[in-house]
Amino acid sequence: MRAVLIDAVQSSDSFEDRFHAEVWLTDMSQRLSHKVSDPQERLLILKTVHYEAGRADLPPEMVLALIDVESNFDHFAISYAGARGLMQVMPFWLDEIGRPNDDLFDIHTNLRMGCTILRHYLEREKGDRTKALARYNGSVGKVWYPQRVYKALSRRWYRQ
Repeated sequence: MRAVLIDAVQSSDSFEDRFHAEVWLTDMSQRLSHKVSDPQERLLILKTVHYEAGRADLPPEMVLALIDVESNFDHFAISYAGARGLMQVMPFWLDEIGRPNDDLFDIHTNLRMGCTILRHYLEREKGDRTKALARYNGSVGKVWYPQRVYKALSRRWYRQ
């Protein structure tokens, strides 16, 4: 695990510096270890979440909480409605952006799309995270889903 973590820290370009990468990846990797046992997969998810969340100007911990609620970190998850992957992205988005052959089970693709969609909803809702999260889930006007994400954030993913 140590060697995998060292490699992950050295190749993490979305962090301020190596120290911040090491602290965040070590902390979050420990928190995620009971859901994703493979250390390489775990660090791939964490590095990609950090990168894509930063790219979309989202807190990476909020993205982790959303993934926790949406798929329990199963990147092969499929919902009853057909949503796929870690962030449970609906396949119609692939047609919307003209990329019908993209693989929503691919960690990079799923996180890029999910973070971009969440950013879109945040802008649409003028920064209101509760409304944006409800829109992301398809439960507009309701607060049960955002509350689940906030609960996961406060219990497991909030930076201490």
